[in-house]
Amino acid sequence: MLEELSIKDFAIIEMENIEFNKGFTVLSGETGAGKSILIGALSFLLGGKAELSQIRTGCSEASVTGTFFLDNREAEDWLSEHGIQTEDSRIILRRYLRDNGKSGAYIGSTPVTRTDLADFSSFLVDIHGQHAHQSLMKVSEHRKFLDSRAGLVSEVSAFTELYTKLVEKRKLLDSLNSSTFERERKIDMLQFAVNEISEARLEKGEDERLEEEENRLSSYEKLYGTVESIKTYLDGSDASILALLKKLKKDCSNAAGYDKSLSSLDSRLESAFYELSDINDEFVSYSEKLVYDPVHLSEIQERLSLIYNLKKKYASGVSAPLSEVFDYFERANAELEKLGAGSEGKEELEKQVKDLEKQVYLAAKQISEKRKAVSQKLSLEIQEILSKLGMKGARFEVSLKEKSGNDIEQKCGPYGMDDIEFMISANPGSPLLPLSKIASGGELSRVMLAIKTIFANNDPVGTLVFDEIDTGIGGEIAVEVGEHMKKLAQNRQIFCITHLASIAVYADNQIKISKAVQDGRTVSSVSPVTGEQRVSEIARMLSGEAMSDAALEHARSMLERYSH
Repeated sequence: MLEELSIKDFAIIEMENIEFNKGFTVLSGETGAGKSILIGALSFLLGGKAELSQIRTGCSEASVTGTFFLDNREAEDWLSEHGIQTEDSRIILRRYLRDNGKSGAYIGSTPVTRTDLADFSSFLVDIHGQHAHQSLMKVSEHRKFLDSRAGLVSEVSAFTELYTKLVEKRKLLDSLNSSTFERERKIDMLQFAVNEISEARLEKGEDERLEEEENRLSSYEKLYGTVESIKTYLDGSDASILALLKKLKKDCSNAAGYDKSLSSLDSRLESAFYELSDINDEFVSYSEKLVYDPVHLSEIQERLSLIYNLKKKYASGVSAPLSEVFDYFERANAELEKLGAGSEGKEELEKQVKDLEKQVYLAAKQISEKRKAVSQKLSLEIQEILSKLGMKGARFEVSLKEKSGNDIEQKCGPYGMDDIEFMISANPGSPLLPLSKIASGGELSRVMLAIKTIFANNDPVGTLVFDEIDTGIGGEIAVEVGEHMKKLAQNRQIFCITHLASIAVYADNQIKISKAVQDGRTVSSVSPVTGEQRVSEIARMLSGEAMSDAALEHARSMLERYSH
């Protein structure tokens, strides 16, 4: 549920922070006041298209932030999969667009892509009308809605697991059925790789250790010369550091004999002398062990050459980590084990595939029959609602077509044997067309309203927005639309932009969008209306004369009749 929306410098909205409640909320206002801009800001927040024209004139950035209360398991699972945490079952979405074209989006405190934002927000909000955030316009979603309506979700999920098992068995059988030459050639290649890697007797981290040693031996002359130079500086002459420190220590001790306040400095000089003496001893010891061994260097280089060759063959390149070679070794062994089953397991595998084919076909057939039974009932229910919503003569049909193909695997997909799509004929005599072909925003919104009314208990999306719902309707039809909105809002948060008082009076909440000119610039403002303010707004929607006694009385009576 959308609890709060903050909009800054978006179109003609300068700064608005709006709190929303549960139930049915109507957005009203005069034509051009910015009602659709408010929905546009929400659509932008949910991952809709970003355009520079959306930035308020004279501003450098537009931003929209929304707080959502989560009561959707799919949304919570999505966040969990992406490592994003909620706070008190709430999540904040934020998106911005700058005048240099740069944009960004956040879910919680995590930056996300526009694709991820749209993917996640599809669990939260559906916008129906002139905007494109519509799950029911996606043909892939039609199957989900139908299965949910038919109570087939768990059955289809079990079918998907069965189908996946069949596909895996078929792949293995295809591999076993490949030509003897091809199969043996593959076995030889894999066996060669396994043997080559095994014979190399590689150790984890060996390449890094050898490279360090090779670098040391290859740079022996420079290293030896540098160490000898250090030893000379430290204790190699009367002018060396240690010789000078010894003289300095003697003088400091004498001075401390005259002034005890210098004792601490004397101690520090003594510590420095012993520390540098110890360092010198370490370098002397290191120098004695530093031996140039061309034979050992050659052995190291030869070993590294072997490792690099294995990386070229079985990893992503010479610079790849040695772990990639080990990973290839494990995969090759696993595939050899499968191919090694040979003809011994082939007959058993063929039997398993045939059994699975029968199970898949019977399960798909059973699911298809249930879908057909529910689809017929669903078509009649939606047509009945559409008739009440001013679309008499409209026909709705759930198209179920058997997938094409010659065998079980081709005829069935992961979700059964049916291609499912919602079809509609908006006017008498017009042919049935895919739902996505409906041109009128008002017709589309009413179809969505009818479908959402029926699917209310099965659809996990908690917030629905209807734009242009009242296009071309009025009178009793508007009353029916309002009644349906009210009914749908019993289990959902519903937003509706409307010009019709007959719809607005059914709302639990009403928000008015106004437009004014400030300092020569047009600005939209958003505010909830209650009590007498709402009576005045309903009166304005009725007659355009908000302050006339007749309009006010009519508005008051309608609110008393329909708003409870």
